[in-house]
Amino acid sequence: MTIGKWLLLAGLMWGMAWAPTAARAQGAQRIVEFTGIVTQGDSLFGVDGAAVYVPKVARGTITNQYGYFSLPVLAGDTVVVRALGFKTHLVVIPREYQKDGYSAIVRMEEDATILPEVRIFPYTTEKLFKEAFLALKLPERALTAPEKTLNEEVLRNIYRTMPASAAANARQTFDLQQGYIQRRTQLPTIPLLDPFAWARFVKDVKSGALKRVKPGDVEERDADKDR
Repeated sequence: MTIGKWLLLAGLMWGMAWAPTAARAQGAQRIVEFTGIVTQGDSLFGVDGAAVYVPKVARGTITNQYGYFSLPVLAGDTVVVRALGFKTHLVVIPREYQKDGYSAIVRMEEDATILPEVRIFPYTTEKLFKEAFLALKLPERALTAPEKTLNEEVLRNIYRTMPASAAANARQTFDLQQGYIQRRTQLPTIPLLDPFAWARFVKDVKSGALKRVKPGDVEERDADKDR
């Protein structure tokens, strides 16, 4: 076998060995680093603790306090973004995406759920519940600190013992002075200090009237003069 045939055979064997590997490389999906921020609607407030995962491979992560996440995925994967109180959001990575990184801002829509009203009664009928509620006797409770402070007896004691203000002291002194003046003006007149009484006494001494009357008659005469 000539050298040319050996080289041709070696080339064929090398091509056959590498052909499956090249085919697999051409059909393999590209690994992409998927990063982004999950926000509340159109605002810039991030959603903390949102789940970002690929369901078919059970691989995912959660957002941080700013709503940021980073997750390695394959081109063509469908990524699910889910958070409590928001509608589920899907992000599809393009199958023919050729770059190493893919970024997106995921705007979550609020999902408000209104539950129907539930009324729970401890009795079979509402009538029995109302009767039991009206017959309920609450235990007596101890007075709180403000209630003890505002007790009527405590307030009366404070009123009796609290010192008066400057204005009250001035008013009390003025009232005492007025009462003293009124008492002085109402004192009975002392005869020894009355000049008119002395004039009558001297006149009676000179006329001798005191010698002709008894001691009791002088008082009666003075009474007649007053009338």
